[in-house]
Amino acid sequence: MTMLTRKPDAVAALIRESQRIALCCHVNPDGDTLGSALALRLGLISLGKDAEVFCQDKTPDILRSLAGIETVRVPEEAQGRFDLLISIDVSDEKRMGRCISLMDMADRTAQIDHHGTNPCFMQVNSVDPASPATAVLIREQLSALGVALDSRIAACLYAGLSTDTGNFAFASTTAETFRVMAELMEAGLQLGEMNRQLFRQRAKAQVQLLNRALSTLEFHRGGQVTLMTLTRKDFEECGALPEHADMVVNYGLDIEGVKASAMLRENGDGKVKVSFRAVEPARVDRAAASFGGGGHAQASGATMDGPLITAKEQVLAALIRALDEDNE
Repeated sequence: MTMLTRKPDAVAALIRESQRIALCCHVNPDGDTLGSALALRLGLISLGKDAEVFCQDKTPDILRSLAGIETVRVPEEAQGRFDLLISIDVSDEKRMGRCISLMDMADRTAQIDHHGTNPCFMQVNSVDPASPATAVLIREQLSALGVALDSRIAACLYAGLSTDTGNFAFASTTAETFRVMAELMEAGLQLGEMNRQLFRQRAKAQVQLLNRALSTLEFHRGGQVTLMTLTRKDFEECGALPEHADMVVNYGLDIEGVKASAMLRENGDGKVKVSFRAVEPARVDRAAASFGGGGHAQASGATMDGPLITAKEQVLAALIRALDEDNE
């Protein structure tokens, strides 16, 4: 069994020996992978390093205020060799997407992550599944490098920390989470404005998309499981982006008596993206894994073959099976 543990000093040693550093985010980026990568980028630049952030997919508009978000590049834009590649919040090589090509362009590799399913695929692996967000590990990494927090780094870390803790509501939230938050506030974090951007302000298209999803809400297993679906037509008619569906699944979960929920949406390539959520102690990571996906016990995802109706039947069966296994 691979030992998962934090190794900030080992990663810091690689960073000190490197000048040109690539930071890789996972596909379909969220606040933790981008916020953590951008925070580390700012720290590396303050140390005089040449640091670039790469991601194969579009950065969500909701994160547009994060310092350096406009510098994120697709992997095809990378040029020359890197002394070091660090993947951030990437649970396995598949989640790197096209950024996997950067591994051949780097002399050394490392990763900072908090997924318990991580196979430790880099040369140096700083992985702690007990951490509620990779942002917590990045805060520790910056400390190991002697980088002081400022308001820009604090905003990036807050995006990651708040995203992966469900705005500090998930059971994974720890005392350490709030110790980090205290440091971010002391560094000048504009909490009210950042919280509004991330959790309260919604684009018109996003609200219209939510209305479409809620109209498909189904209850199963005596009200313990909910399902919602979104078609390509829904996105087109609402003028919505894929990122606008990210929080929809929570509406199916936050209903009294519901233990597990899934939201399925059609991709443009004939695939179906599925977001799984559960209320502890129920878990959905095994259900996601059965379709080649992964993530956390109460928040996971997968991409399946279509059509949507077939995928929905398979997901429902997997969720019911998961709940039955939890009761054994």
